[in-house]
Amino acid sequence: MQWLQLILALSILVMIHELGHFLFARLFKTRVEKFYMFFNPKFSIIRAKKFNGKWHVRFFAPNVEPAAVPVLDAMGNEKKDEKGNVIYRPMTDEELSALPEEDWRRYPDSIEWGMGWVPFGGYCAISGMVDETKAATDLPSEPQPWEFRSKNVWQRLCIIIGGILVNFVAALALFSMVLFCWGKDELPLNQVDTGLYYSDILVGEGFQQQDKILTINGEEPQSLVDVVETIILEGKRDVVVLRGTDTVALTMSEDLSNRFLALQNELDREEREKARADKSYVKRGMVPVSYFMPFVVDSVMPGGAASFADMHKGDSIVGVNDAQGLCYVQITNELAKYPCDSVTLTFYRGGEAMQARLFIGDQAKIGVFPKTASAFYTPVHTDYTLFEAIPAGIQLGWDKLVMYVKQFRLIFSKEGAQSLGGFGAISSMFAPVWIWADFWYMTAFLSLVLAFMNFLPIPVLDGGYILFLLWEIITGKKPSDKFLEVANNIGLWILLALMIFANGNDIFKAFF
Repeated sequence: MQWLQLILALSILVMIHELGHFLFARLFKTRVEKFYMFFNPKFSIIRAKKFNGKWHVRFFAPNVEPAAVPVLDAMGNEKKDEKGNVIYRPMTDEELSALPEEDWRRYPDSIEWGMGWVPFGGYCAISGMVDETKAATDLPSEPQPWEFRSKNVWQRLCIIIGGILVNFVAALALFSMVLFCWGKDELPLNQVDTGLYYSDILVGEGFQQQDKILTINGEEPQSLVDVVETIILEGKRDVVVLRGTDTVALTMSEDLSNRFLALQNELDREEREKARADKSYVKRGMVPVSYFMPFVVDSVMPGGAASFADMHKGDSIVGVNDAQGLCYVQITNELAKYPCDSVTLTFYRGGEAMQARLFIGDQAKIGVFPKTASAFYTPVHTDYTLFEAIPAGIQLGWDKLVMYVKQFRLIFSKEGAQSLGGFGAISSMFAPVWIWADFWYMTAFLSLVLAFMNFLPIPVLDGGYILFLLWEIITGKKPSDKFLEVANNIGLWILLALMIFANGNDIFKAFF
């Protein structure tokens, strides 16, 4: 289910991105040769083209051959490059006119629409543009008025920026739609009177259990997500907490983010080893900060360890063996230390302290459903009218983009590189069940990520083209088509290396 959501989300976002290029290209009367969902090496699932007043459609058909012919020397022999490959040139108008009426190559001014068979992508092939779909040798020697390279630099810049712009606008629109349709549930931190639970790494930074966070770098965090994003991901260092009746100022270590990632990577490795040794083992992640709430039984599973120990709904568990006075997260952490073993639980029932001896299974579960945070704290639900949702969605999208850009720095560290993931890691961000609100929220976030990543100044990405166009604006000198071809090839290899590394991390984590 997570992979299906990922494929659908990326398909939507890539098409939106390419649509941005398409719309600006057509606005400036630039010819678009192909518009494809997914990639189509060798053949396409479906391709369609309109000419002679009607649509022509092909299913599971080989791709149309390029409208090109070999370059001949004075003796009529095919010319070859230094590697022995035949050199081709685009067909002239006369050669195109000589093709059969049903030959799709005869109608270059008509767009070929299609869907390939390799997911995670798509493309919009624009005439006269050296990109991943064509090389400099594919272009006619003389620029044609309908080609990308014939347009002025500002028009070319708009065509390139179009994909990034549409992805960004789509993200803001999706965030607005989510708020309008489903509203927002948020538990304000100032309503959590029991304070917060802090993991060992944050306790080492000076936090004490049940501290209430007042400000982070002078700003009041609104939710638990704000705390994690600002302290762990963004690396903000100045924290003021309320400890009992005292106000205490704390300064986080400069390398806290990297140490957290290193600890998370180590824990992830240990969890993978446990899961491989015991297929029924449920992997657990590290909770950096959570609500300091009690572990209260909401229901007892029939046939579980708690049912045999005669535990009831409403029992409040406070201890595991000798560890006492624990909150919900601490109890789950303690139980995880005793898989396939017996533990003594201390709990309260009607104000009376009681104990029970339980044998917990290999998953270290006691067989109860605990009450969630909403049972102890009342989340604030906000509904939005359409006119309220639009500015709120824009603000939400902007905040998410700023947060992502700030934490992007972490991938340049050793710990960040080790935690970098590919499609497998991205798919795990989606819910294991299909929830439309969550799906569209994640799609909106990925649209922001796609816009930002395409803005990076790497050749073959939009940011690389923008860099070259800015160079042209500043210097008045246009990079040659051959230079663009070489730069794009270098950029393509860089991207392939990054994709292999990121997805290799996923594979390594799955098997090692």
